[in-house]
Amino acid sequence: MSSRTLRFTFFLILLITLLAIFVDLPHIPVKFKFRSFKIDRSIGGDLLDFRVFGFHLYRDISLRRGLDLQGGLQVVLEADMSTIEESLRDEALEAARQAIERRVNLFGVSEANVYSSKTLDSYRIVVELPGVADSQQALELIGQTAQLDVREKDPKAGPEEYKFIKTGLTGRDLKRASVVFDPQSGKPQVKLEFTAEGAKKSKEITERNLEKPIGFFLDDQPLSIATVRSVIESSGVISGDFTLDDAKRLAIQLNAGALPAPISILGQKQIGATLGAETVGRGIRAGLVGLAMVALFMWLYYGVLGLLADIGLIIYGLVTLALYRLIPVTLTFAGITGFLLSIGMAVDANILIFERFKEEMRSGKDRKLGLELAFGRAWDSIRDANVCTLITCFVLFNPLEWSFLNISGMVRGFAATLALGILVGLFTGVVVTRTLIRMVYKSTS
Repeated sequence: MSSRTLRFTFFLILLITLLAIFVDLPHIPVKFKFRSFKIDRSIGGDLLDFRVFGFHLYRDISLRRGLDLQGGLQVVLEADMSTIEESLRDEALEAARQAIERRVNLFGVSEANVYSSKTLDSYRIVVELPGVADSQQALELIGQTAQLDVREKDPKAGPEEYKFIKTGLTGRDLKRASVVFDPQSGKPQVKLEFTAEGAKKSKEITERNLEKPIGFFLDDQPLSIATVRSVIESSGVISGDFTLDDAKRLAIQLNAGALPAPISILGQKQIGATLGAETVGRGIRAGLVGLAMVALFMWLYYGVLGLLADIGLIIYGLVTLALYRLIPVTLTFAGITGFLLSIGMAVDANILIFERFKEEMRSGKDRKLGLELAFGRAWDSIRDANVCTLITCFVLFNPLEWSFLNISGMVRGFAATLALGILVGLFTGVVVTRTLIRMVYKSTS
């Protein structure tokens, strides 16, 4: 490697490290006053808020904690499959799970865990919502079927009788729902934007019902009944006695899609942080002690090489924590375990390289050539071992939602942190440590 490339790689590593430190910094108030010169601001914290060349970056980068670390709400739902053909029930259960997951994500709950289970004729969906305070609103959001349909007055009904029949215009013809406000009263409304097919249906329905009432029904309950004053095509408005929260919840349900089967709530419970701050603190302290012991061993056993590997390990920790905050990764105790395991695997790469270096030295190679050969020849073993572990992480995380594999949030958290740690460990164990060693031997030669 040329001196120019080596310097560029070193400064790139330095830049990445400084950026990671900036992201990882806790909130630090900076106050300084000297005569008329005064500084009163803060650095670090859970918000990125700055402007660069006219680009405004604003983002919450606080560490997210899972249900076991911060508590939350767990709801068990049961789907009524009595009206669905037996061959289609598994598909309907998965569709219901996906619709509830979309609702929860639109509601703004970070890293909720939604999974389904089937036992004999019981079709259930379990929803875990970390950090949710308003349990009633969450239950109304996830437990309602949200089947929307537009109905017209039955022509056989009397003038004073409000009996409505279905028109065929339903939530499936909906492209988007959003909250708007009545320009006259200022009350919240829900605006419906229809698909091309829905717009065609809407035009036909409103043309034949001019100066007649039509109704918007949700799960067979009337939401709004209004008299048609003009032909409506691409969009319409549901007005009623909505609060802002009601309108938002209805828009979320309509955007996420109706559930294919009626859902009932079997049970709910507010879950406290199952591990507690003391248990988590002990786990973190154990990890730090283990990290310190590994670093001490590397230094005592491998000398200068071990010390450089320890610097790479520190950079590994800084970069990994920064990625947890930026992606973001929701930390559970299983996830913390995956992170600690990946630390050991990051050190494994250096041990393989250093032991290979010893073999090269015993065969008569000089130090500089021996190191280059050690890195090159150890790479195949490092790559193959980590690829095998990454494949295992893929199976544990189950991103394709295969029903015969794991769908537990705890196991997925472990797989995600372990996989991320392996990828960062490959970077620090091979690129960072190799560059540092080259810089040291270049300066001493």
